[in-house]
Amino acid sequence: MLRIGIVGCGTIGSAVARAIDGGRVSAVLAGVSSRTRARADALAVSLAARPPVLDLPDLVRASDLVVEAAAPAALEAIVPACLAEGRDLYVISVGGLLDHDEWFRQAEARGCRLVVASGAIAGLDGVRGAAVGRVDSVTMLTRKPPHALAGSPYLAARGIRLEGLAQDTLVFDGTAREACRGFPTNVNVSAALSLAGVGPDRTRVRIIAAPGQTFNQHRIEVLGEFGRLTIEIQNVPSGSNPRTGLLSIYSTIAFLEEYARTWVARRAR
Repeated sequence: MLRIGIVGCGTIGSAVARAIDGGRVSAVLAGVSSRTRARADALAVSLAARPPVLDLPDLVRASDLVVEAAAPAALEAIVPACLAEGRDLYVISVGGLLDHDEWFRQAEARGCRLVVASGAIAGLDGVRGAAVGRVDSVTMLTRKPPHALAGSPYLAARGIRLEGLAQDTLVFDGTAREACRGFPTNVNVSAALSLAGVGPDRTRVRIIAAPGQTFNQHRIEVLGEFGRLTIEIQNVPSGSNPRTGLLSIYSTIAFLEEYARTWVARRAR
């Protein structure tokens, strides 16, 4: 069976580990790894399979596919480790890829893949199709509860506080590259959108803090010679992390099950 290693034992990593452990994904959990060893230990002992807790190099070597569920900054170590061993890597913190075009070239040279998570959005196949022709604009409007945006580097650097907001407030307007740097745990959707379409410097992002809102909302509009494409998602946050929508978790599990099926089929040829 396919061996999957998970880096990061937070909301998404733990949910994926439990899906594999419970048989929802037809694979073996090769191991888990986390910057915080105690968190990885706690996850491992909660699972029936009792997967090993491994350092990153050992986890990569033990896996056929590595799932990154850590943080954008962690990709600086995770991607080179996977490239060195020729392992496919499923990237959830997509914003961490935007300044590293060379990683994609290196993956192609090594015969492995960096798979970009679609996360909390559908319709990226349409965006890719539109980008074959002329695209005039790609914009994304994100509305999130203030507490889901709190602590973002962009807000902290400008002394912007969101407590006590009485109405919807625009807190960011810029490119997808700038959004991912300023809100690294909030707008990986914009990174996935930019990689599917016209790139991080031509993809525009606006972020609104919406007091009283209980879901994360993304509205995308693409205009070009093909016409107009509009995508809208209202994503329920996971119970433990308001920054992470349930659809991000579910889409990761669905991808892994499909990957496992095709992996077995390739091995059978």
